Amino acid sequence: MVNRGSLIMRSVRTISAFREFSLIIVLIVFGIAMSIASPVFLTAENLEAILLALSVEATIAVGMVILLISGGLDLSVGSTLGFTGVVTGLALTGGVPAVPAILLGLVAALGVGLCNGLLVAKLKINPFITTLGMNLTIRGLLLVIAEGRAVLNLPDSFTVIGQGRLFGVQYPIYVMLGLVIVGDVLMRNTRFFRQNYYIGGNEKAARLSGINVDLIKIFNYCLVAVLAGVAGLLITARFGASSVTVGSGTELRVITAAIIGGASLNGGEGSVFGAFLGALFMGILSNALNLLGVDVYWQNLVTGLILISAVVIDVINERRKSRQ
Repeated sequence: MVNRGSLIMRSVRTISAFREFSLIIVLIVFGIAMSIASPVFLTAENLEAILLALSVEATIAVGMVILLISGGLDLSVGSTLGFTGVVTGLALTGGVPAVPAILLGLVAALGVGLCNGLLVAKLKINPFITTLGMNLTIRGLLLVIAEGRAVLNLPDSFTVIGQGRLFGVQYPIYVMLGLVIVGDVLMRNTRFFRQNYYIGGNEKAARLSGINVDLIKIFNYCLVAVLAGVAGLLITARFGASSVTVGSGTELRVITAAIIGGASLNGGEGSVFGAFLGALFMGILSNALNLLGVDVYWQNLVTGLILISAVVIDVINERRKSRQ
């Protein structure tokens, strides 16, 4: 009997050791509370609305958490998202077929990521400064090429990727879930992606062990930029228009989601599944505030407080580990 009890306790401790465990419990408790507070919360329509709104940030979070694990940071994903949508929209309205236009938009996003990667990896410029500057540059560039106006009347051959349905569920949700699953499997099981933990934990040791740190850093910045581009395509197709203002503030929400999910600003920690759970928490919270009639300004305040709290918790955890 004692052995069985100790086995159960060991199993509980093993499960709770996963970063995602506590967040799953919070999501369950929060979901139960909201289902009591609002009968609309657990309806199929509202749950789909949560996942649909989540699809943009969770898609980018897959790349962002990998970048954070390696010790990097990208504040330009919001402008990259908008840039991809505008480039694709202008190509479509200029008579380019849907598939080449989509590829053109993704190449534009890849170019942003490549610039970030080369500046950080080769010129050793601080990621915060690099990507903040790139954010302003790309935001200004998309305003110039679109002349400050939204690109409207996009063809159905393109908008179907954001508005089409399979088994009653819109395509962006499938894209998001597919990327999360693939990303999590790769991070947990492949040598190439797991090298990010070594780089984020101790970059100098990673170099001495033979890891091509610069190549992986450049790849990570390209990856998060392309995923931001995918998110830009999804939201542009969903609304049938590309806006020059879309994506503003997305980078902060994505970083918040990754940190809530267990990633560290110091690198070496995190998981794709954890980042998804963090994004899900942010999405459910935003939806709950809407259902409860909370003013949008208060929602921004809550998001900011959550970001500050997540960073403070991350710093406290790092200090506690350094003392052990």
